[in-house]
Formats: sequence, C-alpha cells, structure tokens
Amino acid sequence: MPLISTGAPDESMKCLQRRDWPDKTFDIPVTSEDIMNIASLNNLEAQTNRKFQLYSKPLVFDRSIRNSGFYVENDFVEMLSRERKRSKRTNMPFLLMLLNIKKILQLKSSRENIRTIATLLRATTRETDIKGWYRDDSTMGVIFVGIEEQDIDLAKEIIARKFEQKLKTHLDQELLDMISITYHVFPEKCDADKPGGPLEPAFYPDLAKNSASKMIGSFLKRSVDIMGSTVGLLLFSPLFLIISILIRATSEGPVFFRQQRVGPFGKPFTFLKFRSMYVNNDETIHREYVTSLIEGNKNCEQNSDGGAKCPVYKIKADPRITPIGKFLRKSSLDELPQFLNVLKGEMSIVGPRPPIPYEFEKYDIWHRERLLRMKPGITGLWQITGRSSTSFDEMVRLDVKYLREWSFWRDIVIILKTPWVMVKGKGAY
Repeated sequence: MPLISTGAPDESMKCLQRRDWPDKTFDIPVTSEDIMNIASLNNLEAQTNRKFQLYSKPLVFDRSIRNSGFYVENDFVEMLSRERKRSKRTNMPFLLMLLNIKKILQLKSSRENIRTIATLLRATTRETDIKGWYRDDSTMGVIFVGIEEQDIDLAKEIIARKFEQKLKTHLDQELLDMISITYHVFPEKCDADKPGGPLEPAFYPDLAKNSASKMIGSFLKRSVDIMGSTVGLLLFSPLFLIISILIRATSEGPVFFRQQRVGPFGKPFTFLKFRSMYVNNDETIHREYVTSLIEGNKNCEQNSDGGAKCPVYKIKADPRITPIGKFLRKSSLDELPQFLNVLKGEMSIVGPRPPIPYEFEKYDIWHRERLLRMKPGITGLWQITGRSSTSFDEMVRLDVKYLREWSFWRDIVIILKTPWVMVKGKGAY
C-alpha cells in the first residue's frame, strides 16, 4: 500500500505487503500525474465526464466514477456484504476502516476538507482496497482485502499509524478533533463477554436498513409476539402453578432456571426455563456434548447417493435431570417461562434458538448468521422438523433458511405445528 504526499516519497514510506510488512518498499510507482489527477476535482470530472454529487454531502462519488475508486453508500455496503460472504467461504480476514466526518460536513469549508481527506485515502490505499461512503451523510470507509490471517493485527497497526500521520500533516488540529476513526477486523473474535456482544454491527449495515416491507414485517411479528405471549401466559397459568409445586416438591432449588444466552448480534440476555436439573450440577457434560455436536460434521460419512451421513449427538440419560425434569423436557413444558422473555422483547415466539456463550465460541463463521437477522425464538423451523434428531449443521441451515425466507404466514404455520410436535415428543430428551 503506497503512502504518498505531494512531494517526493521519503525513506519512511513503506508498501504494505501480505508478509513482512515493515521490510517492503514501493512495488507500484505513483507519478506526479497520478497525484494531480487525484487532487484535482476538475481533472477527475473531465476524465469521467460525470460530476460529483455536491449537495449537503460534499464529494459523494457517483458509482460510474471508477477512476476515483470511491463508491456511493449503496454500492459500498453491497461490496462490504460480498466481502463478508467471501470471508466465510475462504476464511480470509479483512479490515474495515471507518472515518466519521459528520462534523466536517457541516462546515462551510467542507468541500475543500473532504477533497483533502479523499486524496489522502486514495493516496494511502492500494487499488485492490475498496473505498467509498459507508454512510453518505457522515462516514467514509475503506475495506482492506487480501491480508493473511497472521498479518491482520500488524496490518491494522501500520495502516492506522501511517494514515493518521498523513492526516496530521495535512489537517490542522481543529479538523483532526472532528474526525473519529475506528478499525474493525472480520471475522470478529468470538468473545461472548465483550460489552454489547461479540458481533460487530459495523459489518452489517445492509441488515440494519429498514425498508418499508421490513418495517411492516417487524411490526406484524412483534404484534404476534405480544398477543401470543400474553395469551400463552394466561392460558397456561394453571400449568405454571402445578409445575412450580411439582418442582419444589421433588427437588431442592428455585422453580425457574436462569441462564445467560446470546441474542441478536451476540447481545446477551437472561433466558428463563422451568428448572429441570438438580442445583449445583457440573456443566462439563453439556460442554462436551456441545463440542461433539458442533464438530460432528468432521466425522460425516459419504452415502452411496453422494450425500453425507453425519452422526447425531444426544444426551439421552443425563444424570443432572430430575424425575419431573425428564417429563418437562420431553413435553417441552420447561420452555413455557420464555413467554416472559417474548413479552419483554428479548425473544420472539418463532426464531432461531439462542445459544449458550460457550456454544457460541465453537461456532464457525457461517453459523453466526443465525444471530444476525431476528430475535431468538421459543420455536422454529428446526424444532418442528427434527429437534434433537437433527445434526447441528442442519439445525443452522434450517434456521438460516427460515431467516432468509421469512414471512408472516410461515410464522403462523410454525406456531400451529408446534403443539403437535410437543405432544409427540419426538427428538426431545
């Protein structure tokens, strides 16, 4: 990544390579003509025969101006979405740099200042790096691609130091104080204890956009959740009383089991169930089960028809479960307190199941998609399809299928099928 200024490059300017970052020099020469073309808005307009969009958002680049290397918001967000998908397939990380310049955009001299910043971005990035407007009214972004996993932290450090040095050289302190720069590495490190959750919302602006149809769908889904959870709590209130008495009569401990679960974008919340286990039990059994379940795909065998047969891991005789707990789990009645989670807005009636933090830590990158679009649910597509008789990867695929193909009527169908699945108890342990 060549770092240039309006003068001749000095020895301190390095070229970022995929390996041995500090020891490499320029591999792509940058001429004075290139600098002039970058710095001059008139020259750039003349080359492309198109004009920048200079409304209240100075230097928002038109999508057809490929010479500039900048994208408008919709295109940049689409490119970011593509890079996420590419990273999931290849396990190659990328770095997202965001420059919040909203305060500068409000100045009368914003056009000139944004020109300078755009010039520096163009001059301190490679042609392969993706540059554009993350948000048209506030934030510019750069996606640094083609970086090996072992080099990503070093690349982040060098990019931050070099670019911020350039800003200090060309902008006065007052303008520097108006710029906020953040750096984000994808895939995110799986730290379930991170404040706000382990998943970084900055990587998913496309999922946060609220189209009219999406807002209507969200309103309908939340309406069903409020009405359904209220009716459920009233309808099953006698069972709440009976189950509470049975739990207290057959084992010591509280009626409700409270556990930290991972919600949308990894945000933790307190998950409620009727207690079906003895208190102070050892969770090692479940940790080992979760590890075997998630990693079970590595032991898949090829079928004669070309498909894969994967082992299904279950805990069929869990010594931690109380006698009444076995019945509650088999019938799924232990899930009834989750209507309270739904009423509070932490869950939905239909949605992916919320993972435990130590389960989330075992996820592959693509598994995380089940946490990105909707709140977790009490029931869902995989619950009515196979429950615990389904392999973990198949569970996730069913959750992702539901999220991508969501409709109001599909929720209704799943809700109507759930009681029959509970009665049969197939796949429940």
